[in-house]
Amino acid sequence: MAKIRKNASIENGLMKVLKILNDTEIQESIGKSSSYIRKCSNPDLPQQIDHNDSFKLDQSCIKKGKAPPLFTSYEHMIAEVLDNSEDIENKDINEMLVKSTILHGKLTELVKDAKDPNSEKGTEISPIEKKEIDQAITELENKILKIRLKIDIKS
Repeated sequence: MAKIRKNASIENGLMKVLKILNDTEIQESIGKSSSYIRKCSNPDLPQQIDHNDSFKLDQSCIKKGKAPPLFTSYEHMIAEVLDNSEDIENKDINEMLVKSTILHGKLTELVKDAKDPNSEKGTEISPIEKKEIDQAITELENKILKIRLKIDIKS
């Protein structure tokens, strides 16, 4: 049975790497097999990927013309930490706009992946994909609300 991974996680980023790079490309990038990447992508196992390997895998994805999935995961994780750690009065609007752009990118990627003919249900969106898309929409709506509140506070 397939494991559900949190969208903003290294484990999910590794799963995306496995979709982008083949076994040979992974081996050439980090000198390890794709089974090692699968182990690292399992949130229930203690195996974790090295930061240097993460960088090399993202670099290989970029060379193939794809977005770096591990960097994107890391960006989302940092954005979540920032969102949960600061007061709305202390947030800079520019910073909030950057975070909303990241969330928009996440939403776009989820929809694109869900509509991919090679996805779980092909071009039809599965219930799990719908849930992930709904969560991404909610996160983006919350960020937009925070921007509105910040603008109202400054006025």
